[in-house]
Amino acid sequence: MKKPKTSCTVAFKALIFIFLFSSASLSFAQKSKYVDLFIGTAGDNGQVDPAACVPYGMVRVAPDSDPRSHSGYDYNVDQISGFSVNRLSGIGCSGAGGNFSMKPGRQTDTLRIVKKTESAIPGYYTVALNNGVIAEFTATKNIAFQRYSFPKNEETFLTFNVASSFTKILDSSYEIISANEIRGYIQAGNTCDHGAYKLYFSMTTSKPFGITAETDKGIELAFGKADKKPLEVRIAISPINTETAKEENIFQTYNSFDKIKKQATSAWDNVLSKIDVTGGSEENKTLFYTSLYRVFLSPANTTSWNNKYLGTDGKIRKAEDFIYYSSWSMWDSYRTKFPLITLLDAPAMKDISNSLCKLFMYGKKDWATDFESTPTVRTEHSIVVLLDAYNKGIPNIDLKGAYAGMKAEMETLKTERPDQAFETSIDLWAMSKVAAILGETADADMYAKKSKDIFLTAWEKDFKNVDDTYTKMKGSGLYQGTRWQYRWALPQYLDEMAESVGGKEVLAKQLDYFFQNSLNNQGNEPGIHAPFIFNRLGQPEKGQQVAYNILNTDMKHIYGGNAEYPEPRHGRVFSAKPEGYLFEMDEDDGTMSAWYVFASMGLFPLVVGEPFYEITSPNFETVTIQVGKGKKLIIKSINKLSPTSPIKQVRFNNSVISDFRINHNDIAEKGGVLELEY
Repeated sequence: MKKPKTSCTVAFKALIFIFLFSSASLSFAQKSKYVDLFIGTAGDNGQVDPAACVPYGMVRVAPDSDPRSHSGYDYNVDQISGFSVNRLSGIGCSGAGGNFSMKPGRQTDTLRIVKKTESAIPGYYTVALNNGVIAEFTATKNIAFQRYSFPKNEETFLTFNVASSFTKILDSSYEIISANEIRGYIQAGNTCDHGAYKLYFSMTTSKPFGITAETDKGIELAFGKADKKPLEVRIAISPINTETAKEENIFQTYNSFDKIKKQATSAWDNVLSKIDVTGGSEENKTLFYTSLYRVFLSPANTTSWNNKYLGTDGKIRKAEDFIYYSSWSMWDSYRTKFPLITLLDAPAMKDISNSLCKLFMYGKKDWATDFESTPTVRTEHSIVVLLDAYNKGIPNIDLKGAYAGMKAEMETLKTERPDQAFETSIDLWAMSKVAAILGETADADMYAKKSKDIFLTAWEKDFKNVDDTYTKMKGSGLYQGTRWQYRWALPQYLDEMAESVGGKEVLAKQLDYFFQNSLNNQGNEPGIHAPFIFNRLGQPEKGQQVAYNILNTDMKHIYGGNAEYPEPRHGRVFSAKPEGYLFEMDEDDGTMSAWYVFASMGLFPLVVGEPFYEITSPNFETVTIQVGKGKKLIIKSINKLSPTSPIKQVRFNNSVISDFRINHNDIAEKGGVLELEY
């Protein structure tokens, strides 16, 4: 790629920036140094971004590449259209967000990133541009803090695009309040243009501006000649109204950019410190902590300063004793991400669970409604997440309040395609468990019978007898995957599967064939849990080997995200570089990152909704997990002579575990030591 010409001013400022950044990074907690926010940001290899944000934040400030990726940012593209304040991580279609873009220059300027100056750490992003401007960003949960250092004595301009969006724009408006403030809103389509969200904003500047150009979409602002003091911009957003956005901004008036940056990095250090690892390679640690970071990018805390939130029925309500969250990608993330949040952040999971309950009370669709609080994707399998949280001891989940909405959803589930039948069976299985919890015995029996009947019918017809058609992506009308990959979708019915094919040993041979012939697809979700099925088939050593290979080795890959590759690809699934994931593999809003974290720790939630983790071989010598107030789980590898040595015995607090499975509630209540003897 041809690099842009840079002035002496840019080069000099870049050197200053690199020095300051290097000095500052020495004070960060040790784990922060392992987070590489550029992993998976190049091309179609993850669709993630290096945005400045806080855990569970609505705001995520980053460049929008021109042309852009799903998340707005592409590491391989140096031209940018500006810096927008929100986005979603690693999702499909064309992404969502990209709102309230700020361009440090005139409308007609072409801006490029000077790549060698680009740096990002949790809570902070900075880069120098080809026009001599140094841009820096940090954030609170709903305010984008932007700082621009312009070349001294040059005329200073910002172009504010009120109507920027990655999806269709339904409406936008703005009002100039003063020479330091603009307020307004944007209403845009959600992911894949399903449903919509509306965000109000209050944009303030540290210096007064004049207007040199204006359209219905945006404004070119002039600030005169630059001096030594940077120009600061703050964009507060709210799903409530412009007044709330303004008040959010006012509350941060006395906090400097540097103080907010420090708070943001501290918030991330608190998240990253929930797990400590020793041993393993430097790349293992980088991938591990970068993955852990990405799990906590969403859902977003969309509750206002005065505890108001927007329900999916369009009504504004008061949040009583809980925080309302939004921004979901449940078809993917129910499998790994929310079980990991349950393990590591039970207080947040309580509020997340009750936010999901509110969906069933106020209005829920499989995709987004017309009244979302922030960019979101889809909400299938929310009941499974609620069941999982309840069975793992998350308290005070309003299952009773949500029950009528859950029952209504059961009437909309489809079974027209084989994959739909299995997806529906999963939801009905979870619904039967929820009904039993609530004492609705007749419903529990009905939903359990429906689930098993639908599973058995689809299994017998479409998944039991393997033939040559099983390797075809989207064969039999499947959504994303092959019949081989969907075959393993319901491990809660492994006994029925095994009995139908001649026993667990036969089913294990079929699963072994599946992996030996590269028929799995780690780049998409339907079968990502399959390695850990070996545990329940009595062959845990095979699952350990498969998981190790996926985590650490070059492999043959036949399938991309939606189709077979024209030719098989060879390489790592996860690697610490900008092309950090398989080609066409979306990170899917923390799903793949949570998979990596679980598998690297040596635990995996095979059946979401059951309080168990399958035990496998970790990538580290020791893993220490903060699992509650004062509780720790320490996972120790003993006498491990090689990375692929099989585990011979498992002990938890000196008691032998013979089935390679541990109960979440034992971990949370007792803490202790899980010893893996090789």
